[in-house]
Amino acid sequence: MRGGTWETQRLHLGLRSYRLCAGMQMSTPNKRKLFLLLLITVCVIILYDRKRPTTITRIPVAPKFCPSSVSKQSITPLKNTKHLLVSAYMDQRVPGFDIRFIGMFRRDSMQELHCFFCCSGYISETTPAKVLQHSDNFGFPFVTTDVMCQIPPECNATHVTLLTQPRPENGSEHTWLPIRNKKTNGEEDKKMDFTVCISNLFGDYNNVLQFAQTLEMYRLLGVNRVVIYNTSCGPDLDRLLESYKQEGFVEVVPWPIDKHMNPSRGWLFSEHGGDIHYFGQLTTLNECIYRSMERSRYVLLNDIDEIIMPYQEDSLKSLMDRLQTQFPNVGVFLIENHIFPKKHFEPSGKFHLPQWNGVPGINILEHIYREEPDRKIYHPYKMLVQPRMVEQTSVHSVLKFFKQDYKVPPDVCRIVHVRVALRKSLKLEELKVDSRLWDFQEKLIPNVDKVLKKLKMLV
Repeated sequence: MRGGTWETQRLHLGLRSYRLCAGMQMSTPNKRKLFLLLLITVCVIILYDRKRPTTITRIPVAPKFCPSSVSKQSITPLKNTKHLLVSAYMDQRVPGFDIRFIGMFRRDSMQELHCFFCCSGYISETTPAKVLQHSDNFGFPFVTTDVMCQIPPECNATHVTLLTQPRPENGSEHTWLPIRNKKTNGEEDKKMDFTVCISNLFGDYNNVLQFAQTLEMYRLLGVNRVVIYNTSCGPDLDRLLESYKQEGFVEVVPWPIDKHMNPSRGWLFSEHGGDIHYFGQLTTLNECIYRSMERSRYVLLNDIDEIIMPYQEDSLKSLMDRLQTQFPNVGVFLIENHIFPKKHFEPSGKFHLPQWNGVPGINILEHIYREEPDRKIYHPYKMLVQPRMVEQTSVHSVLKFFKQDYKVPPDVCRIVHVRVALRKSLKLEELKVDSRLWDFQEKLIPNVDKVLKKLKMLV
């Protein structure tokens, strides 16, 4: 027979037999007996079939709108708002929440939001979202913002988005973000030791020589990966980035923030204008912490022209093994910034190497004169952190974290920062001689030569 379940087919068979018998001449008592007999037979068949293991194969239904459109961009506009989403991460460190969005929200347009999940092939009901603006915005219209969500029960969430209403619009398309940092077995064993997060490249920055020296210096110190958010840079630096990217040492995150707003080139809205601080520097630093959270034990947060340099050990691992033993409850290590003015050169010229004459940028080995910070006024630090101990960060300090912080003495570790002078009134004789970089010159110089030779930049 075609169509229907076996129970239905058997019932039809029994009723058909009854009609056949009912058509025969039979006394009323006999008709009743036959009907009861047939009814009992059908019930027994149905009960028997229900106990038998089914052999019917259920065909999975294709997920409807889930995920019909997954964002492949690093910046994704949020529908029906003025806000921008960057990424979504599994984060269960805060009780009551499972997911943390990182985004850039317009401060004058905050609204109620709802989390909407794709659960391995079906879409869930929404859950309420908690919107958390970061406390540092420097007066700009857009601010780095976290959105916290709870995953619905029985949902194996793979993708998530935000809605401005508690129920999705019928037939509307949703742009989903993949949920990152979902843990897998053995993940702890695969963690690298150190990741450097460099916030933003923009404009015509083409400081190739200093960039190559800095990356090779970090490699000697034991850094495993450098993450860079790139809006734009000069053509030579772009070639260098691509070379390091192919090698796997550098991860370049495209950061087309200028396609979505007018980013500022400064840090203070009242002086520089624009929509957001330094091309979204605060957002990229926070995003990089979460990007590195499940794959790196430590994260260094600094700029492209800064090196977090240990002064009593020759590797960051040795430094952190000692500091972590001494301060087991510290998750944020603050490293003092020290400026090496680029206008002052080491007089002998021993590291003014002729093969680097045609390479654009600063030769950091030529600059050994260091400003002593004026500690009577505010002096900035950069950070070396355990990423799982940080919830929100700013540029020079963390905003929310789970352990303690500690200012590392400069004789233990300091930032080597070759740039324009900060204390411009200081004369050369008032600067300190600091040739720490020279301790690595035997390996650093040939390593830099190798990189530049590969790109045919050497004279």
